[in-house]
Amino acid sequence: MAITENAKAYHARMFPGYESDFLQTDPEFIEVFDNFAFDEVVNNDDLDDRTRMMTILATLLGCQGIDEFRAMLPTALNFGVTPVEVKEIVYQAVDYLGIGRVFPFLKATNQVLEERGIELLLPGQSTTNRDNRLAKGEQAQLDIFGEGMRDFKSKGGAAQNINRWLVDNCFGDYYTRTGLNYQQRELMTFCYLAAQGDVEPQLTSHAEANIKNGNDYEFLIKVISQNIPYIGYPRSLNALRCATVANQKVLEEAK
Repeated sequence: MAITENAKAYHARMFPGYESDFLQTDPEFIEVFDNFAFDEVVNNDDLDDRTRMMTILATLLGCQGIDEFRAMLPTALNFGVTPVEVKEIVYQAVDYLGIGRVFPFLKATNQVLEERGIELLLPGQSTTNRDNRLAKGEQAQLDIFGEGMRDFKSKGGAAQNINRWLVDNCFGDYYTRTGLNYQQRELMTFCYLAAQGDVEPQLTSHAEANIKNGNDYEFLIKVISQNIPYIGYPRSLNALRCATVANQKVLEEAK
């Protein structure tokens, strides 16, 4: 097979000592996929391996790629993603995917960590309690999205309860946790949504939040590019369109 030396070398870094059974059953596919994903894609830009792996984990959560997630998690740990960061990526996904889709990933995460000799429980990361989660959640919204989110909890009419839950649960319970900062959390959210599909309004909003919090348009293009092998072209192109719309809005606001 004509697997490139670059692809072989990167695969060896990702999966030390492992040779896929697909080399025997599906060699032509492996040649095409490995050359693309592990040579052409990873060498397309300067995104570092650690950041790449964090986005891949979030993307696999979003697209429900549980088997690939289980395979990639040891690589992420080898490339410097910490167990706490992995857990925070999984926990936060509940806000955007729901426990029905995240539950298998939490089980898989615990299994992989235990197989590597990492003791559970991990150190707690919560910074809020039942008394202050609403106020701290609102502050997180303001920090990330700006003054337009002030008093969002009191809006929505008959659906005000949902707005309040977005503040105290989504942001107060999760975004205020340590382990990931706001910039990283917004990037993970972008990946969940891009991989999930059919959530373009939310994806555009969070693309804008990413751009305003340090993950600029060119950076988002790198992230989208690196995850094409994991979610395919339609959802990647949709993500690119949403990021482009968000960037145009940010540029217009800056005039």
